Amino acid sequence: MLTIDDFKKIELIVVQIKEVKAHPDADRLYVLKVDTGKEERQLIAGIRGSYSEEALIGRRAVMVANLQPAVIRGEESQGMLLAASSDDGPVLLAPERDVPLGSGVR
Repeated sequence: MLTIDDFKKIELIVVQIKEVKAHPDADRLYVLKVDTGKEERQLIAGIRGSYSEEALIGRRAVMVANLQPAVIRGEESQGMLLAASSDDGPVLLAPERDVPLGSGVR
């Protein structure tokens, strides 16, 4: 079990997806560019089976912003999008209303 102090260490922010391309070495992954409100970051996300590239452009989502970068199939990921699991595949979590990019999620 995590303590509340452990949970507070996780930085969740609202981002906007600006660019999407298929990962060159993985059928289920996208390489995304997201705007955090302060900078652009690259993320690798396993949502290719659930979303078209066109459906993701401009979409807002929630990102774990303070993960250590990781190389996934040769591409660097500088965070992680939050998604719920469903029988139809992952479903991105997003704010219900427009909020400024970089807004914290509590």
